Amino acid sequence: MEHYDIVIVGTGAAGLFCALSLPQDKKILCISKDALDGSDSFLAQGGICMLRDDNDYDSYFEDTMRAGHYENRKESVEIMIRSSQDIIKDLEGYGVEFEKKDGQFVFTKEGAHSNNRILFHADVTGREITSKLLARAMERENITLKAHTTMVDWVCQDNVCYGIVVADMDGKTSTIEADVTVLACGGLGGVYPHSTNYRHISGDALALAMYHNVRLENCDYVQIHPTTLFTRQNGRSFLISESVRGEGAVLRDKNGERFTDELQPRDVVSNAILAKMKEQGTEHVWLDFSPIPEEEILNHFPNIYKHCVEAGFDPLKTWVPVVPAQHYFMGGIYVDKDSKTTMEQLYAVGETSCNGVHGRNRLASNSLLESLVFAKRAAADIAAKESFKKAADFDNLVNMDGYEDLPSIMEYYHAMVVGEIKKEANLRAEKEAI
Repeated sequence: MEHYDIVIVGTGAAGLFCALSLPQDKKILCISKDALDGSDSFLAQGGICMLRDDNDYDSYFEDTMRAGHYENRKESVEIMIRSSQDIIKDLEGYGVEFEKKDGQFVFTKEGAHSNNRILFHADVTGREITSKLLARAMERENITLKAHTTMVDWVCQDNVCYGIVVADMDGKTSTIEADVTVLACGGLGGVYPHSTNYRHISGDALALAMYHNVRLENCDYVQIHPTTLFTRQNGRSFLISESVRGEGAVLRDKNGERFTDELQPRDVVSNAILAKMKEQGTEHVWLDFSPIPEEEILNHFPNIYKHCVEAGFDPLKTWVPVVPAQHYFMGGIYVDKDSKTTMEQLYAVGETSCNGVHGRNRLASNSLLESLVFAKRAAADIAAKESFKKAADFDNLVNMDGYEDLPSIMEYYHAMVVGEIKKEANLRAEKEAI
């Protein structure tokens, strides 16, 4: 058994930012199920939103609410927007670089935004942010980072979390005792056959929340991204950022006809594509980059351009086949405005959590911002606590023999998550049909 003040499950943007925002006298462990850079945060292409000025507040708030079908928690949306400028200052302090011209931020626009308010670093904004956070975390003496370490269970009793059970690459299990556990382990794309997420990110924390009676919220609110590169191969779907459409790219059907407004919320555009595919009996539609200047394509979207060319489609010369795929999870483990779950000494941040910012559908480029804002709030809440509950007999709270068949356990967790999504979707459909 190891002991830490705080254990953070996940080394994406939310987990790392939480660790960096905690006092440096805290002994912190951050674990990753895969490599340390194997999080979906590294894959985020488009950018991160920032409130430009007070005049932008009302439209930013309305854009977020409208995209979320007005099911968002208003308090959370306000906190996120009002915190955005401070978060960007923090990121720059950690060495993150955003596109600038003459020393001023360059802002881009994506679907369902009424203003240009998105900061970016080429088309690898997530990698820029998360790699710099990882580098800073590796420099901190109080932060330990462990790759290929899987959370298998929580050590808890009477609705208090005292730590976690983990397994290493060889399947060997052990316990980690901690005053606080922070779940930052991402979404659930791994349970879907077609997803932009890494395959190992599969909603394990949601299954444990169900098992330990921790409140979940909106588990059927799963976002489909309209434009991923069409392929018949298995594996992670390659996302073509909404910024491409924000800069002018248009969608075309098999006859070359434009059939929708590309800058509507993601769910609306995805539904339009799926309807057109069904109508025409096609496996995909086409994304036409030609309205974007060639220099802009090469400079703003170098990674997307390179990937499309490698797949046999040069965006400078031809249309690119695209299809919707699972992308993001708006639901998750219910948390309050300080990222606290309904279990004591257990927090959840990032895509694992549901603080209500996104409502029914996430506005483009709000995910990185939301993750960082509420990760920092979790850190502040943890730092403000003077004492924590200790387990009277930690070693006897778990039966380590029960974790020998790890593949079966993970398969069971996946089935729980899929079952919960279907159940919630059916219940909501029944309610809305009344």
